[in-house]
Amino acid sequence: MGMVAIQLYNTGVIPTKKSLALCDKLSVSSFIRRRLSTVLVQLKFAEHLKEAVTYIEQGHIRVGPETVTDPAFLITRNMEDFVTWVDSSKIKRKVLQYNDKLDDYDMMQ
Repeated sequence: MGMVAIQLYNTGVIPTKKSLALCDKLSVSSFIRRRLSTVLVQLKFAEHLKEAVTYIEQGHIRVGPETVTDPAFLITRNMEDFVTWVDSSKIKRKVLQYNDKLDDYDMMQ
């Protein structure tokens, strides 16, 4: 198992870390699929790519503790679990209201 294959797997651009042969087949689209805007659509935060880009540029999305405003920000496999709405996001409030998960305390803030 090569170090390059492990890094590319962790980045999410190849499906398995067992083969260096996959590295030869890398394309630009492999990296585009790891952009924050694309990942937001995959994770169902947005219905369309344009909508995802708008959410990111307006500061509605954070990765871990950091708000990210660059739609091209690359998301690794490990980072996917830490993509969420910023606490003050009005979009987050609408989603929670829609899903009946907004409690009374959240509504007062």
